[in-house]
Amino acid sequence: MIETAPGASTPVTPLALLLASAARPIELADYRGALTARELDAPEAETAALMESAAVHDLGWLKRIAVRGEDRLRWLSGMVTNTVSDLAEHAGAWNLVLNAQGRIQGDLTVWRESDGLELEIAADQYDKLLGHLERFIIMDDVELVPLNGEGAGMASAQAALGVTGPQASEVLERAGLPVLATSMTSTRVEWYGFDLRVERVYGVLGMHYALWIPLAGLERLWKFLLTAGATPAGTASLEAYRIAEGIPAYGIDIAERDLPQETSQTRALHFSKGCYLGQEIVERIRSRGKVHRHLRQLELFGTVPARGTDLTLEGDAVVGQVTSAAELKLAGGHRVVGLGMMRAEAEVGEKTFHYTDGTSSGIARIVGS
Repeated sequence: MIETAPGASTPVTPLALLLASAARPIELADYRGALTARELDAPEAETAALMESAAVHDLGWLKRIAVRGEDRLRWLSGMVTNTVSDLAEHAGAWNLVLNAQGRIQGDLTVWRESDGLELEIAADQYDKLLGHLERFIIMDDVELVPLNGEGAGMASAQAALGVTGPQASEVLERAGLPVLATSMTSTRVEWYGFDLRVERVYGVLGMHYALWIPLAGLERLWKFLLTAGATPAGTASLEAYRIAEGIPAYGIDIAERDLPQETSQTRALHFSKGCYLGQEIVERIRSRGKVHRHLRQLELFGTVPARGTDLTLEGDAVVGQVTSAAELKLAGGHRVVGLGMMRAEAEVGEKTFHYTDGTSSGIARIVGS
């Protein structure tokens, strides 16, 4: 049984629909543009799996697009901030998408498989980014083909599950699936008659895998991963884990007004790949100047502040804002973690910042400062 608000128009992920027959009702939450389970186990158990063993979770909010046509490599390279033409076979790269003024319009991951190119985009950015990219297909032999069933029908539809944590590889091995030695690489395998794509994606605290499978194989894959020792996890613990890793999300920690270097995510930038939309601004910042604020990882002591809460120094001078925060629920005690956009001058030294959210207050420190 699924519990959701009346009249909700946000799509439900394939996994949430699959789990709807479970005896325990599933509370859905909108995560990155799709409705999926908020919790699937006790919060402490989900967090422990992510931090210490392995969790299996929904990635049904991701969408895939194939980039086809003779001009695909050159065209796509001119649209994103990271390498495309130099990507090795079965490799991927996280990218920002900019406008001509160098402002961030969204983010996506580019995957190369032989001569094929694919994009992975969060559902909440899908329509906007697809429209943005299509506007720049002018005289190019390029076609953007949805791979989640939208264009070719549900017979070709696929969905993704994630396996995350320090023991993620062990879970995959027990499920009869290949493991990958390095992040941002992928492989394909035939698994019980299904063409299954295995990706190892970027992570900080543990390994992150994404497993793409046709919808007909989703239930079997979910059950195999549970039997192999993975703990089911929902979006609440996954969001706290994302913030604890310091990995920003577009639309939450990264906004349309932001410049790439303000996000501190240099892993999305390639400075010698050639021209792309917004590249002149990125290069000007790199070679001539600097930005006056940066996205930073925070350790918070107090209640969980709302997004947009001001961070101040003594004297009430506002030096930053919280972009996201969450409570990381651990058996030995809870932690509050966050990300915040901070003014550059406030980053110097081991400063303590203050925040007030309604009637509650707390202090914050930049991680690693």
